[in-house]
Amino acid sequence: MTSQLIARAKKVAFQGEPGAFANLAAREALPHAQAIPKPTFEDAINAVRDGETDLAIIPIENSLFGRIADIHHLLPEAGLYIVAEHFHRIHMQLLGVKGASIAGLKTVLSQGPALGQCRKIIRELKLAPQHWHDTAGSARHVAELKDPTTAAIASSLAAEFYGLDVLRANVEDEPHNMTRFLVMAHEPDDAPPDAGPVITTFVFRVRNVPAALYKALGGFATNGVNMTKLESYQLGGSFNATQFYADIEGHPEERNVRLALEELQFFCSKLTVLGVYPAHPFRSEMPSI
Repeated sequence: MTSQLIARAKKVAFQGEPGAFANLAAREALPHAQAIPKPTFEDAINAVRDGETDLAIIPIENSLFGRIADIHHLLPEAGLYIVAEHFHRIHMQLLGVKGASIAGLKTVLSQGPALGQCRKIIRELKLAPQHWHDTAGSARHVAELKDPTTAAIASSLAAEFYGLDVLRANVEDEPHNMTRFLVMAHEPDDAPPDAGPVITTFVFRVRNVPAALYKALGGFATNGVNMTKLESYQLGGSFNATQFYADIEGHPEERNVRLALEELQFFCSKLTVLGVYPAHPFRSEMPSI
């Protein structure tokens, strides 16, 4: 993350309360920028659109839980652009009030994705999970309750902020637990084609003709372009209108990528590039399956 746009950013919005994992990701990815908490993903995005902050950092997917924020719905309508990605290692902590014990716990609070990443400990301790709007918010609520039978699953930073004890550390189901965040700005800041590995992200809708998706994606195979992500979702509650979200490796100015995108566009009713940005170094460490 060395572009001028990112380097001069003074404020970055994240969804959640102070101590949220997005707060930690903002500190790690953008240590020079003040992290501003926002109640919802939409609020974090609107902070950039309205000029309150320079950037927003939004979790898009987790290696255990899958899709987190429906960024596919939020981004195309927001008028923002992806300028960077960040992979953040997630370590979940089981938090309780001072004096609480593991044996006395009955209930655990956290955000849905966090509960989904810690199913084993919830089953092991026979806890009743309750969904909360935010991991850090669940920690704050447990601190306010002062109930030794109620715990939260949140970050170590949340434990510090709200004066809770870590009853058991690193309770995520798998040690490889990782969340991918997107950094977004009001203006595009495309990586230059010679800047090293690049990710191009776009959304598209195919024309209503037989085998349109098959034909649209064929150009990536014939031109040797690696597509690392493809997701579909319905538009406006309709079962007939489908939009696709995709990540590919490569820059649109590279010949093979340009040809693949041209072939895609031929079969599309709409194609919107959301960002051309440097691939995070963690991608080179990912195990091949």
